[in-house]
Amino acid sequence: MTPRLASSVLVSALLRKAQDEGGFGAVLFKGDEKAGEIIVILNERGQKKGVFQRFLQADGLYSWQGMTGQVIENEGEFSKFIDRRRRFDPDLWLIELDIASAERFAAEMNAFD
Repeated sequence: MTPRLASSVLVSALLRKAQDEGGFGAVLFKGDEKAGEIIVILNERGQKKGVFQRFLQADGLYSWQGMTGQVIENEGEFSKFIDRRRRFDPDLWLIELDIASAERFAAEMNAFD
């Protein structure tokens, strides 16, 4: 079995990367230190550019997948979605990053796993 990077370590790395690139990051909800699921909101200059979720693949590796749909675009629906997810999974991490290039940052997130 391949050792996995603890969720808290990955969250810290993502926050640090955003800060190192002149951006800002915040933990909105703190999940399980070791194995909590992670959702990342990526903003550019305060505008939501994407929401990404970390998934465990069949081969045992993780990948980030963009979440799409009206629930992501509508703030009220997104809040309800997160509330439902947290009731189902209290170990969920939710972090928000505001960075210069959300598209580039999203492409680089898989390097952390």
